[in-house]
Amino acid sequence: MKDKKIKWGILGTGIIAKLFAAGLKDAANAELYAVGSRSKEKAENFAKEFNIKKAYGSYDKAVSDPEVDIIYIATPHHLHSENTLMSLENNKHVLCEKPFGINGREAREMIAKAEEKKLFLMEAMWSRFLPNILKAKEIVESGAIGKVKLITAYFGLKSQHTPQQRHFNKDMGGGSLLDIGIYPVFLSLFILGKPDSFTATAGIGPTGVDNTISITFKYGSDVLSIMYSTLISNPDTVAEIHGEKGKIIFDKWWFTPVNIKTVDLDGNESHIPLEFKGNGYNYEAEEAGNCILSGKIQSDKMSWKESLQLIDMLDAVRKECGIVYPKHDGDRK
Repeated sequence: MKDKKIKWGILGTGIIAKLFAAGLKDAANAELYAVGSRSKEKAENFAKEFNIKKAYGSYDKAVSDPEVDIIYIATPHHLHSENTLMSLENNKHVLCEKPFGINGREAREMIAKAEEKKLFLMEAMWSRFLPNILKAKEIVESGAIGKVKLITAYFGLKSQHTPQQRHFNKDMGGGSLLDIGIYPVFLSLFILGKPDSFTATAGIGPTGVDNTISITFKYGSDVLSIMYSTLISNPDTVAEIHGEKGKIIFDKWWFTPVNIKTVDLDGNESHIPLEFKGNGYNYEAEEAGNCILSGKIQSDKMSWKESLQLIDMLDAVRKECGIVYPKHDGDRK
């Protein structure tokens, strides 16, 4: 079984789909077999670029292919739940791009369907599987930097999207939080767990989504995690974990495969040797493949419990800031 290739289908042909397709080349147990798009031309161009056997001009045709074992959902946020449920109904395992649905209700519906069908389902939080993120947690747990007192994690980019495109489109789950702010929130939960309390404030743009958001998690009386994300400027995308005896510093674009170093209280630096394979998306693909080959319906490394904790935290932050997606949240205020 260990030599069996998992046949993948991809829904969507955008940037993330291309990065994942490239990453699959370095996943030991993977074969990219099919791609589905709402445009036959886009599907065929994607298939030609990545040497894929089957190109479908609709999502439902791709998930109906009997040769496909697992579907990678790379469509916009507002389609994640719909496309996941469709794939599961067609007896396909699923790796769904983050966020795991627009809200906790959607995520729970997806998990319930996977349980009913006894199929593998995992949120594609690729950072969770990267050597730099795993090493940082290992260092924290070793006590090398002492008890963590502060995390700072930022993610910013100046989007070129129009108000109708997904970054600023409320009906598509737009805004910085679900698109990029999810990464700092993930890091805080991964390192420190669920906070005792939090505060959040958002800069709401003319389309009603959070163009910028600032979040602070509080743990106990004196431990904080300070995060922000923005789609309207280009601050450095950096992260640091500060402990009583030193700190961990990630290179820029910390949520990608980058190097890290530790710095003690005297300023002495230690660069941590790390080995990377592929573009980073291969790690989550291999985990999905290994779980399927082992008969698991969820991953121990990115469990449903972890995904629900993450989406519930995002829901709470949105509620605090008054961010509502009426087509998904109803009339919640």
